[in-house]
Amino acid sequence: MPIWNPWHGCTKISPGCDNCYVYRMDAVHNKDSSKVEKTGNFNLPLKCTRSGDYKLTGSDLVYTCFTSDFFLEEADEWRRDIWEMIRFRSDLTFFIITKRIDRFHVSLPEDWGEGYENVHIACTTENQKMADFRLPLFLEVPVKHKSVICEPLLEAIDLSAYLKPSIECVIVGGESGIEARECSYDWVLSIREQCRAAGISFNFRQTGRHFRKGGKLYTLRRELHRSQAKKAGIDLP
Repeated sequence: MPIWNPWHGCTKISPGCDNCYVYRMDAVHNKDSSKVEKTGNFNLPLKCTRSGDYKLTGSDLVYTCFTSDFFLEEADEWRRDIWEMIRFRSDLTFFIITKRIDRFHVSLPEDWGEGYENVHIACTTENQKMADFRLPLFLEVPVKHKSVICEPLLEAIDLSAYLKPSIECVIVGGESGIEARECSYDWVLSIREQCRAAGISFNFRQTGRHFRKGGKLYTLRRELHRSQAKKAGIDLP
């Protein structure tokens, strides 16, 4: 799974950021996660091997900017160059997750039009307040491929008003980490039913550390979060 982090560091803007995994990882190394810096992989899509081939091949789905937010204000000028690399590497598909869909139009390339075919953007929403703020904006932005991510899922959310044909998939998951907040299976099943009714794909990615099911609260080791979610067998194609 190729990951391209052109910059590192971010600022917290909503409840879903409270226990950010990037902040947890950086804390181990006494690193300031709020300091936004370019990384040595800023131009990764253009890097080649010694034989002259691209390091990232056309068969790769490139997970982009996973230790920051792609639409972060501090990266506005850098993002112009990133869009150019994405346009140039049209053989790759870039998967971008954001909590800042309200800043989507900042530094957007002039030739964007209705979107690049090789860009898939996922808008995250952890509670109803964020769903009601972000998703109406998300539905309006010109993007060819869109998904919604409810991770960490912090409460029951009604997405039904936003599950339009332009949304390809909804991904749901609980929160990991020592200070994780609990996730309820009832919330997960509710979103699944909303997706089923709308004819949209649904993926239960992970249970999270504290998972409530059948009236009982389970505390799960990190390595079990995804396997237990998969074991539930509730994904919709």
